[in-house]
Amino acid sequence: MIVRSKERNKQLEEFIDALLKMDSKEKMKDFLEGILTPKELIELSHRLEIVRMLKRGVSQHEIADKLGVGVATVGRGSRELQNGRFKNV
Repeated sequence: MIVRSKERNKQLEEFIDALLKMDSKEKMKDFLEGILTPKELIELSHRLEIVRMLKRGVSQHEIADKLGVGVATVGRGSRELQNGRFKNV
C-alpha cells in the first residue's frame, strides 16, 4: 500500500506527538518496547551511538566494526550530521 506524502506527514506528526507525551523514562521504555521489535530497538540504539561516536571523531570503519553495522549505515549518520542534524545529541 502506498501512503501519500500528506498522510505520511500526518502519521509522523501523530507519532511525534505520542513521543512527546512520554514524561518519564519508564513510560518511554514501555512505549518503545510496545511499538518496536527488539531488533528495531537495538538498531535505533546503534544509530544513536553512531552519531555520538562520529562526534567524537571515531572513523566510520571503526564504528561499523565495533557496532556490527554496515558502513552505509554509518555513512548515513555521517551525512545527516554534516547536514546539521543531531545538535542535541
